Amino acid sequence: MSTNAGNDGKSPRKPITARELARLMGVSQSAVSRAFTPGTSISAELRERILRAAEEFDYQPNAIASMLSTRRSNIAGIVVSEMQNPFYPSLIEKLSRELQRVGLQSLMFNITRGSNIEEQLVALRKYNVDAVVVISATVLSGASLRWATEGRAAVLVNRTIPDQTLTSVSCDNIEGARAIADHFHAIGRRNVAFVGGLPHTSTNLERQNAFITRVAELGMTLTHAISGGEYSYEAGYKAGMEIGAAERTDAAFFANDILAIGGFDALKDGLGLRVPEDIAIAGFDDVAMTRWPRYSLTTFRQPVDAIVAKTVALIMEQLASKAYTPTQNPLSGELLVRHSTLGAQALEQIEASGQTPASR
Repeated sequence: MSTNAGNDGKSPRKPITARELARLMGVSQSAVSRAFTPGTSISAELRERILRAAEEFDYQPNAIASMLSTRRSNIAGIVVSEMQNPFYPSLIEKLSRELQRVGLQSLMFNITRGSNIEEQLVALRKYNVDAVVVISATVLSGASLRWATEGRAAVLVNRTIPDQTLTSVSCDNIEGARAIADHFHAIGRRNVAFVGGLPHTSTNLERQNAFITRVAELGMTLTHAISGGEYSYEAGYKAGMEIGAAERTDAAFFANDILAIGGFDALKDGLGLRVPEDIAIAGFDDVAMTRWPRYSLTTFRQPVDAIVAKTVALIMEQLASKAYTPTQNPLSGELLVRHSTLGAQALEQIEASGQTPASR
């Protein structure tokens, strides 16, 4: 068993090097390096033997030396914003864990409200990251994103840019918005409203345009198309008060769950309306609060696990090949019908008939 002390019990011992560990084991230095590098060619038996010896001799791989020799940092920069939306912390936690599984550590760049976005992107370029994942509702121009990610593997998550020069992975927003419009029509609602968040983001535009188009196709009436200006509880509450005051709307689609929860409280508590008897409410994302008994919110669930898996796979593909063609990757989600659009009795009748529209 090794110890960090010298023969006198006081002096710290100099850490063992990869070369020394290889010599002690009778293997090549390259084998030691491969044992600590995920995805490299080495037998499971040899890897396990090297890892056991490393623990015995207190060997730790030198990250800086590895970076110099391979010209890779094994770090992925994650650019985030709108962290008050609980959908993003959940997504980032799963993404970080999956990146770590393939040997990439995460370094987060948080674009806070009021910050200089361009300065944040300059800071990103200063770090020797191998990959960049942009998870941001903030409006970032395509030119700025291309400059910030130049020479690195890059994936946009939950957004796209029009010229398709960067790879993106997102929920199929068009599918989700149309599914909600179809659901409103199926339960007999005909006067419907839309409430958006940040007006010029791809996510908001896709959900808004798809919903409004489907409403027109179904012969329903759009009573409101409100831009909340941000994805927040406060914006949703304000929009809910505006919708309820007009007394014409019998269903409202909020572009994400936090907006919908704010709208729910405004319509129910602020105006005394019954949900869903007077007005049905739906959101988008399926954050944990939607399952709280007070809300039981109908929503379109984003396929978070599939988004994470696809994002990491695309990062690794780009790292492995310089001849990479950017792709757009919309992934199907799932409509979850809950009490905010169907009362408890109606939902129970549907479930009893074996025709449950989706799991809770």
